[in-house]
Amino acid sequence: MLKFLKKTEKTAKSVSEAKELALAELGVSEDEADIEVLDEGSKGFLGLGAKEAHVTVEVKDANAAIAKKFLSELFAAMKLDITIEVKSEDNMLNIELIGSDMGIVIGKHGDTLDGVQYLTSLVVNSINENYIKVTIDAENYRQKRQETLIALSERLAHKVEKTGRKQTLEPMNPYERRIIHANLQSSDKVTTYSIGDEPYRKVVIAPKNPRQYAKRSSHQDYGKRGTYGGYKNYENTDYTPSYIPEDEYTGDSDE
Repeated sequence: MLKFLKKTEKTAKSVSEAKELALAELGVSEDEADIEVLDEGSKGFLGLGAKEAHVTVEVKDANAAIAKKFLSELFAAMKLDITIEVKSEDNMLNIELIGSDMGIVIGKHGDTLDGVQYLTSLVVNSINENYIKVTIDAENYRQKRQETLIALSERLAHKVEKTGRKQTLEPMNPYERRIIHANLQSSDKVTTYSIGDEPYRKVVIAPKNPRQYAKRSSHQDYGKRGTYGGYKNYENTDYTPSYIPEDEYTGDSDE
């Protein structure tokens, strides 16, 4: 795990030199630290009785500082020139990444960005007793992805409503699954739930009242395909019930 100091003391020939040494060790700027001069030192007389300056420096916002230090070292190792802006409020850290190589950092469907966010969260919370939520964004990707998922969920919900057949989405992380669930939770036509295990857990959009799609028919036609696409024997179709028994429920409690 990344080594991180919140506070350090340094001695040097001058106060300014001692401050520079301390700030460099902590990896923060002078604006990001509280500096206390314990001893300004003295030159003595003809070199005799000289005394070094002594300062103590403490990081103001440890969470922001360790996140910035971790990300700086990570991107340096990746040979990426990226500016890191950190905003801290309550128990949250909002980090914005700015640079010319954001496609590499974001990755397919934000997978790389999610991985960077996860690792940063581990590092930040390693120095905290209370949980700190870390969110990392680049080029407003999170907002764009949310809009894409909302449009996708509405399009598939319309398809489910029209055909009566459930739709299973591609694997998504918990944050993205929550977007789908939240967007469709008030629908009176479809319901949503999750299946599978991480990291392959998926959202399923299913008809809320599947029986209305089962075409009524005579006994001799039982089990045949209906004229208008409905099934006459819905027990043999691939529909999803409007509820999931509690012992089979794999839904949204972890979302």
